[in-house]
Amino acid sequence: MTILVFGDSNSHGTPPLASLPASGRHNKADRWPEVMGDVLGAEVITDGLPGRTTVHDDPVEGGARNGAAVLLSSLHAHKPLDLVILMLGTNDLKMRFSVSAWEIARSVMRLVEITQAEAVARDVMVVAPAPVRETGILAEVFAGAEARQVGLVDHLKAMAKAAGIGFFEAGSVVETSQIDGVHLDVAAHHTLGRAMADAVRRRLG
Repeated sequence: MTILVFGDSNSHGTPPLASLPASGRHNKADRWPEVMGDVLGAEVITDGLPGRTTVHDDPVEGGARNGAAVLLSSLHAHKPLDLVILMLGTNDLKMRFSVSAWEIARSVMRLVEITQAEAVARDVMVVAPAPVRETGILAEVFAGAEARQVGLVDHLKAMAKAAGIGFFEAGSVVETSQIDGVHLDVAAHHTLGRAMADAVRRRLG
């Protein structure tokens, strides 16, 4: 089984941040995609870029953060695939983008459409990221995020069901760190990885 995880810093393995700038990363064995792969005995390819959005260019951070602009190359670089897991939306909650929960969900589904159109993966699963908290060093970057994210999980779940793809709610098993309100600590990565392994088994059989 070959799985591509296409995500942001929480797939990359960025630890909770107490200061900026930061370039740390959890050990490979402590990142949720690796934990999931170990449990499943599957090959997991992780394309996780800190700061990646669904469909938005980032005028502040730059660096090809627009997921829709690079998804095609990632899909074809790693095909054929049994499953593509899309876990994005957190960075869309930054104040600079000022988009609603519905718009974020629709943007995630745009990535689903791109993936399905290429016909390089047997199945697709969307993961609703754990809710953001406005705290710590990233509080100003994500100002207003707690209000804007209301309804995101429900929108994603409904859209995924309508599209006939898999869905998992990360916030049902983990919380973002109280240090920065965005990233997952090591314990959360392990919990999410094990839960995702169960979800993938249920989805693919």
